[in-house]
Amino acid sequence: MSKTILLFPGQGAQYVGMGQTLASTFEPAKKLMMQADEILGFSLSKLMAEGPEDVLKSTDNTQPALFTVSAMVMELLKSEGFAFDYVAGHSLGEYSAIYAAGGFSFEDGLRLVRTRGELMASAGSKNPGAMAAIMGQDEAKILELCEAVKDVGTVVPANINCPGQIVVSGAVAGVNKLVENCAAAGIKAIPLAVSGAFHSPLMQFAQAGLAEAIAKTKFNDVEKPVIANVIAEPVTKGSEIADLLVRQLVSPVRWNDCMNKAMSLGVTQGVEVGSGKVLMGLMRKISRDVKVTPVETIEAFQALKG
Repeated sequence: MSKTILLFPGQGAQYVGMGQTLASTFEPAKKLMMQADEILGFSLSKLMAEGPEDVLKSTDNTQPALFTVSAMVMELLKSEGFAFDYVAGHSLGEYSAIYAAGGFSFEDGLRLVRTRGELMASAGSKNPGAMAAIMGQDEAKILELCEAVKDVGTVVPANINCPGQIVVSGAVAGVNKLVENCAAAGIKAIPLAVSGAFHSPLMQFAQAGLAEAIAKTKFNDVEKPVIANVIAEPVTKGSEIADLLVRQLVSPVRWNDCMNKAMSLGVTQGVEVGSGKVLMGLMRKISRDVKVTPVETIEAFQALKG
């Protein structure tokens, strides 16, 4: 029997104006946006609507903004009784996925992602890092490239997104040297505009604080399994979900493996819940057997229903 997975985007999917169309046409979504303002103690809704873009792009703001928009779309899906079998989220998006599966409340999830963003921003200031997307190479080659620069600075695979697209993360000098080596070898390497070395050992400064915040949060067991970034396996126990979120901060996002696991479980349809179409694009490179539909508006949801 065909299965459906809900997919939740991470950083990079944000834009000024995100969530506004849904908030103006679906009252429960607007209420959730206003609730986010109350929980956070500042006008996230105004920042999402008006920017400025550079403030929205700050990781401590981006993370709650993307989480809120995904939760707003979930309100729409739930109101229509939309059925799904699995959830998965890319990095930050894993928090949205856990919320969608019932792993924690909206308030707890929002507070966690705000804390996560603040800790990651702080870690990026204390241990400046860089990231780069390496194109057309497999994981074994990426590990070889990282090993070749270890004397310059630590660099590790951070996002194994799809065949031919792996993001590396680490010390600025190490990433710069790796990019230079790629250019010399005719390998395409694209430096990314980020505020830190996400999913690398340079995030260890933030890990203790995140672990403390997660330990204070109530995690529920879930009926709809979360295909976890760190292990690319479905999990349902709240305690395991919580542990994996702590590990996720310094571990690679194994997105390609996650999507292959979903397909092995019978998934043939995906819905990208929230902002943008990044995950739809990645799935097209992983497999054309799974059709992913992005949903951020009522119109998009109606088109999904046919």
